[in-house]
Order: sequence, then structure tokens, then C-alpha cells
Amino acid sequence: MGRAWHSPPGAGLYISAVLLPGEMGATEGGAGVATASRITLTAGVACAEAIRNATGLPAAIKWPNDLVVGPRKVCGILAEAASSNGRLRHVVLGYGINVLAASYPPEIADRATSIEAELGRSVDRAAVFAESLACLAERIRQLSSAGFGAMLDAWRALSPSSAGARVEIATPAGWTEAVTAGIDRDGALLATAGGTVRRVVAGEVRWGG
Repeated sequence: MGRAWHSPPGAGLYISAVLLPGEMGATEGGAGVATASRITLTAGVACAEAIRNATGLPAAIKWPNDLVVGPRKVCGILAEAASSNGRLRHVVLGYGINVLAASYPPEIADRATSIEAELGRSVDRAAVFAESLACLAERIRQLSSAGFGAMLDAWRALSPSSAGARVEIATPAGWTEAVTAGIDRDGALLATAGGTVRRVVAGEVRWGG
């Protein structure tokens, strides 16, 4: 999508985890894209909880794959599914958490932050790392046992911007102003524009700020 990613040396945590179908409550023949989307939202819940538990910082989820403090991003999440002959093999989940205060390039300086910059004190990176793995393991277990609907309830509670926030969405006529109206049972964002509720995916929405 033409976005730059900046990673100051030693300033963050960057984790990749390989998840197998059985661990996610998905069948090997399940849809890879849908499973990756569910894992992205599940990881958002886990990472937000981990940051809150380990540091006390009230990180919130911005759909679909960012954690923010106010308007600034503190964590990004990406999940990619691998399939073979139409069968889901695994999902690689990656997430990066900005921990130490750092200098960012001018083009993202007003949109990026870190845990230490927000708290004004140092934090234990190892504790944040360990908590993120613990929360992820627990939320993946719950996804498998309780289903995606229960995970969405936790996600909504951690994402105030998913309802009532002003955004722009892509329409056949171009970008149109809209207001977020929650997410559906598949995790897609809903937005109201011109009296119509539209279902949008990641590449079809632009957030202000």
C-alpha cells in the first residue's frame, strides 16, 4: 500500500510466530485469507492486553492491525497464511511493538510513538515480550475453544475507534467521508456513508490523524 516501515535498532520487539491449523481451531482445508484475518484481530487483543498488563499503558486497537495510544501507533500486526493445493498449512503471525523512545523519520514522527515515550519511564522489554507470548497463547487457545464470536467481543471492548470515528472509505465514486459503525461477525469494518452501512476491508479505509 506504499507505506514505509521504520525500525530503529534496539528500540522495539519484533516477533514472528508460526501457527498451525489445529492450534487456531481451523481445519487444514479452511480458507487461508479468512483465517489470517481472524488471527490478526486475535493478535490485536493479545498485544493490547500484554502492553496493558506489562506496563499499564492503555493501548487500544485501531482496525484492522494497529495498536495506538491516542492518535499514535505503538504496535503493528501482520498475519500471512500459507496454503498448498487449497489446504491451509500454517499462518505466520508477525508483530512489532515500539518499546524504547526513538527518533522517527519526519513523515511518520507525528503518527508513531513508543511505550517508554508515552509513560515517561523505562520498561522491561523482556517482560513485555514474555507477556505478549503468554497473552497470545491464551487468546489463540480461546479462539480454538470458544470460537471467533467470543474473540470479537473482547476486540470491540479494546477498540473504541471502531464505532463513531470519522474515516474515508473507497467507493466507485472515489473516497467518501464515513463514520465507523463497528465490525461484523467476520471482522470486517462497517462504516456509514450517506445513510448506507458499507462493509469495508483494509485497503478501502483511510483513518484521520
